[in-house]
Amino acid sequence: MTRIESEKVTVNKPASEVFSWLSDLNNYQSLMPAQVEDWVSTENDCSFTIKGMASLGMAIDEKQPNTQIKLVRKGKAPFDFALYSNIKEIEPGKTELQLSFDADLNPFLKMMAEKPLGNFLNMLVKKYQDMSASS
Repeated sequence: MTRIESEKVTVNKPASEVFSWLSDLNNYQSLMPAQVEDWVSTENDCSFTIKGMASLGMAIDEKQPNTQIKLVRKGKAPFDFALYSNIKEIEPGKTELQLSFDADLNPFLKMMAEKPLGNFLNMLVKKYQDMSASS
């Protein structure tokens, strides 16, 4: 299993607000880059296409209130994966957020995907941090 982690970012919101926002997959569309197309979502699952690459689906599998959300592959995907939102309130009104991606990648796919996936996770947490600062 390959684990890829984003940087840890500090969000100026309580953990309960971060958890609540990230618990609704309808919100994730606003975090996605322009290469993501055909976005379809409900509160608990989503599907989309990465331009020139694969179509993916994710669904909420587990929630640990105010600390972690686990999304897993839903439907057809080139490999099994889980995406974790790790949430930790570091002081009242300040929360640390980090994304972790666990995937069953063969060595070739790992070599090809590790850096782009790391960049993608970093982009997601930074975009969420920026959006939270302006709201």
